[in-house]
Amino acid sequence: MRSTTRVAFLLVLFAFAFSPLARALASNRVEATPQAKAYRVLLKAVAAGDFEAYKKAMTKASSKGIDEQIKQTGMDAKKGMELLKAMVPTDLTLTSVKIDEKDAKKATLQATGKMGEELNFGTIALEQEDGQWKVANQSWTNKK
Repeated sequence: MRSTTRVAFLLVLFAFAFSPLARALASNRVEATPQAKAYRVLLKAVAAGDFEAYKKAMTKASSKGIDEQIKQTGMDAKKGMELLKAMVPTDLTLTSVKIDEKDAKKATLQATGKMGEELNFGTIALEQEDGQWKVANQSWTNKK
C-alpha cells in the first residue's frame, strides 16, 4: 500500500511540475528578483522613449557602446529609441534567472516573447555595478 501511495504522490508531483500553475509560480519568483526588476526598468525606459533612462539601466560599457552606435549610424536618440521599441518582444515572460557560479555579480535571465506571431527566446546578461543590477546585453532568437 505504501508503494502505491508513493507512486501516486510522485505522479501528482510530476504532473504539477509541468502544469500552467507551476509555470506561473516560477515566473512570479523570477519577477521578484533584483535582476528581473533591473530588466523591467530597462523595458520601461524603452516604452517611454527615455534614452537617458535606458542608458542608466545598462552597464557603463554597454552605455558607452550605445553612444558610439548612435554616433556611427548618424541616428538621433529619439529614432534609436523608436527602433528599440519596435524590437521589444510582446507577451514577454521571464522564465528563469541564474547567478554566475564563478562571479556572483553576473547573472543571466531567460525569457520568451513574441516577435510578430513567432515565439522567440531571449537571453539577457546582467552585471552588478555600484551595487545595482544593470543590463549588459540581450539576444533573441526564434530557435530554442
